[in-house]
Amino acid sequence: MASSRSHFAVLLRAWRDRLSPSDTGITATHGRRAPGLRREELAQLAGLSVDYVLRLEQGRAKNPSVQVVGALSRALQLSRAERDQLYRSAGLLPPQDGTVSTHVPPGIQRLTARLGDVPIGVFTADWTLVWWNTTWSALHGDPSVLSPAERNLARALFGNGAAHASMLRVRSERGQDVFAASIVADLKNAVSQYPKDAQLDRLVQELREVSDAFAHLWATETAATQHTTDRKTIRHPEIGDILLDCDVLVVPGADLRMVTYTAAAGSNDAGKLDLLRVTGARTATALP
Repeated sequence: MASSRSHFAVLLRAWRDRLSPSDTGITATHGRRAPGLRREELAQLAGLSVDYVLRLEQGRAKNPSVQVVGALSRALQLSRAERDQLYRSAGLLPPQDGTVSTHVPPGIQRLTARLGDVPIGVFTADWTLVWWNTTWSALHGDPSVLSPAERNLARALFGNGAAHASMLRVRSERGQDVFAASIVADLKNAVSQYPKDAQLDRLVQELREVSDAFAHLWATETAATQHTTDRKTIRHPEIGDILLDCDVLVVPGADLRMVTYTAAAGSNDAGKLDLLRVTGARTATALP
């Protein structure tokens, strides 16, 4: 009987082989020896090194973390049942009900991959970024340079770590105070829905300790509008200011938020977005 570690390697290779590159937004070129993803493509999608993915597939890397298995399950576009199987094969408990879900349904990933011209990021209920396309990276910078915990919008706004330090200057037409209050409102809603989520509790306690602004908003009883739509000016280090419509689309049944940025066709800002898409600039990280 194969060990759980070798079973993990077998699953990883099998699910990599079955995933079409086009479903991930990757253009398949002629001369591919297999129809599935290449190892380096999976590594890029999961934010891991190619060497580490190789060692996982060979059964040489021991005890992958919860974050690594979660990233691989999203990159491989696994169903919930397959995701749970991958966790168990790594010797980990699958994500439990009653906690913030990081699962991105395969259909959502295929949809966003086909909208490659639009910067799209997918966030969980606590505003942690768990999926993004290459155009998002071109606009905001490569999120994989941050640890999974730091890919969080609330930490970027109110924290004192890497996420906050790496934010680009973003100006909201609704006003930065209104925007910040809406993110806190979303976190309050998440806490009410997931009272047993320890990571969410740690996030809130951390921000209450390091940010007077967050602590004040958290203690405020006045209801704030949840973050749904806005117009934002992003100061990019290479192309300067770019004004974009920011829309937040809720994924029914998954408690996810798809954040998109668009500009009117033919506008100067649309031209800047096209330039970023072509050059693939990845020089800084900014969350919406």
